[in-house]
Amino acid sequence: MNTSKAIPHPPASSDDHALFETLLSLRSAIVEEAAPIRARFTREAGCEDAALDNLAHYLALRRHELRPLQRQLMWRGLSSLGRLESRVLPTLDAVIAALAALSGRPLPFPAPEQDAFFAGEERLDAATAANLGPEPEGRYTRIMVTLPSEAAGDVDFILALAKSGMDIARINCAHDDAGAWRAMTQHVRAAGEAVGRPIAVLMDIAGPKIRTGAVLPMRKGKPAGRLLPGDTLRLVADGEPHVDEAAPFSAAVSLPEIVTRLAVGHRIRYDDGKVEAVVESVREGEAILRILHTRPDGTKLKSEKGINLPDTALGLSPLTAKDDADLATVIECADLIGYSFVSRPEDLDLLDDAIARHGAARERPLGLMAKIERPEAVKNLPDLIARAARRGPFSVMIARGDLAAEIGFERLAEMQEELLWICEAAAVPAIWATQVLEDLVRDGIPSRGEMTDAAMAARAECVMLNKGPAVREAVELLDRLLGRMSDHLDKKTPTLRALRSW
Repeated sequence: MNTSKAIPHPPASSDDHALFETLLSLRSAIVEEAAPIRARFTREAGCEDAALDNLAHYLALRRHELRPLQRQLMWRGLSSLGRLESRVLPTLDAVIAALAALSGRPLPFPAPEQDAFFAGEERLDAATAANLGPEPEGRYTRIMVTLPSEAAGDVDFILALAKSGMDIARINCAHDDAGAWRAMTQHVRAAGEAVGRPIAVLMDIAGPKIRTGAVLPMRKGKPAGRLLPGDTLRLVADGEPHVDEAAPFSAAVSLPEIVTRLAVGHRIRYDDGKVEAVVESVREGEAILRILHTRPDGTKLKSEKGINLPDTALGLSPLTAKDDADLATVIECADLIGYSFVSRPEDLDLLDDAIARHGAARERPLGLMAKIERPEAVKNLPDLIARAARRGPFSVMIARGDLAAEIGFERLAEMQEELLWICEAAAVPAIWATQVLEDLVRDGIPSRGEMTDAAMAARAECVMLNKGPAVREAVELLDRLLGRMSDHLDKKTPTLRALRSW
């Protein structure tokens, strides 16, 4: 005979009542603060949109300091609000309903139904399928692979990638030509038919190239061309580089605006952040930089290396004449277009107007993948997302290479998380890019750190691998790794799969 007695629930305390009132006040504040954001998004999108409403509520919520509130909710066994990106108001409503039950208070509004609670997840899944293709068997995150030039003449190479788990083939339009791109696309379509599943084609238009041109080092008695802290470097807007005692290193640039819009104190990063410098002086047509940081043994000054200007408003159009010419082939071949240097909502209109001028009919909309690589793009991302709601399939690439060089390496880890959260709140697929499994792709052996990085990429809807000799092995490994991580995580929510290691 069971003689155990039910333990009565303790009566509601004044703390429970205060917490209930705090949640009600927070909800009211979020709805009020989100109203002008929602109105702005509606103007950008040209219509009302449930995902944009949730994004507005998320932005309003994250302006509040929630850490003390989280602690109060956690010890009562209630939601910590730490995983509400896709369902801001439904989560608050569910917590308020639970607190009402604890404190014996009447419900101020109905608790959310299950379908309504998880509607944001359904929106993101649908957007991901529309943008990146159907969910692969055994994992949530898609795999994108950058094709090398040789792929244009090697159908077996692309078929091998498809068999290994490639879901999206990326063609970088900064390289090769229309004939090669068409050949690659045909090989991808044939590979998709052979493996019995669609493989999408992303064509990444080049955008403006911000790079060094001709370089001229002059360093007596030391290895030629290696920049060291304390050195000075002259950038010239036009003409040939020239050196003197004031600046023993000099480089021309691909775009004159790089130099003409610099001001004293602006930072410059060179070659993926290997060198950091600051502008010491400017005069017509040139700027003198002081080198602040390099590798311990210096960094060689070379042509065709990237330049990042995190403090400088360049005012460059993200769409070049080459891009406009390339659009004819992109429209013909691609499922998605990658858009570099996008910073403002108007940049999306610029691209769509160019696509419309080409006038080619398509059976389905050309998906757009905006590459987030500059501080302006980070700041304007919510409005970019809202404007994109007018046009059809839209996704965001977290271009971690350029982004790190722009905002600083120490802020990258924090910023890539924030970008993932914003995209989830808006039901926008996110692509995790740059240096994923780079050692494995290049040398055939992964580093421990990059394995952890690749595992964390499972929180994104897609992860991009670059080209390299061992890219097929990297796809195979990533396919297995993402499959295992899908058992443990759904975005940043632990799924609590049973553990068998102990």
